[in-house]
Amino acid sequence: MRTELDHLPDRKKRELLHVVRVLFEEFEDALAGRNAPHRKAGRILKVILFGSYARGDWVEDPVGGYFSDYDLLVVVNHDELAEVTEYWTAAEDHLVRDYVVTKHLATQASFIVHSLADVNKQLKHGRYFFTDIVREGIALYEAPDHPFAAPESLSEETARAEAQGYFDKWFPSAEAFLRMATGAIAAGDLKEAAFVLHQAAERLYHSFLLVQQLYSPKSHKLNFLRNLCEELDNNLIAAWPRDSRFNQRCFELLRRAYVDARYSPHYKITPEELGWLIERVGVLRNLVREACEARLGSP
Repeated sequence: MRTELDHLPDRKKRELLHVVRVLFEEFEDALAGRNAPHRKAGRILKVILFGSYARGDWVEDPVGGYFSDYDLLVVVNHDELAEVTEYWTAAEDHLVRDYVVTKHLATQASFIVHSLADVNKQLKHGRYFFTDIVREGIALYEAPDHPFAAPESLSEETARAEAQGYFDKWFPSAEAFLRMATGAIAAGDLKEAAFVLHQAAERLYHSFLLVQQLYSPKSHKLNFLRNLCEELDNNLIAAWPRDSRFNQRCFELLRRAYVDARYSPHYKITPEELGWLIERVGVLRNLVREACEARLGSP
């Protein structure tokens, strides 16, 4: 696996070193006081940069408002240690603060966590997402003597059948939630409309990722899922114009809706904002359907 970062500016190299340091520090804090043997012996085995910053085709577009994220895979030595809510929430929050508040990061950093055993299983099954990371990724940290398994190939027929199954499950579910959002708006239940609209968008992104690479992270974070999808297909960027504060505020309201629209008395959203959001999720639906049908129909 590659280890060099020569294609990156020095500022970005320093930022990635900072991200790795945050991951280690917050994981160490999360393990403090844990008595189970596998927790006390918990280790990060690898931190791998993947996506556009590994390939060298990242985008920074101040006019259009689109900026690529740092995408990282964290590999740990036990399945349980990959549970984000149990071990990694503080690291997520720390990196968000570093980007939004303290400005230690000029580029947002997102990460996923898997055990080495799980990654190796995915490689043996020929899962595109993981084989691409092994082929294109850059190791920012690797513990010795913990190699990845050799990737195996997956037949196109098997991959297409699996992708079709994912599409048949996730895309109709997304459309059902989109219809529910329309009904909730008509009934004047704006917070419920925001929540089910979030669910529609989330399912569209899961549908896209599963069809394209037979993998989607277990995440409800809409900005994270959006970034992963747009890294794979920049046509999806058109679903979310970023050129005005209104557009950005509306997406932020949708992102927050998974939790706040259900539980926060302070969450507010207007009919105008919901109208824009339902229009944009409709655009996203069409773009995802087009991309998925192209993948499923390809020879």
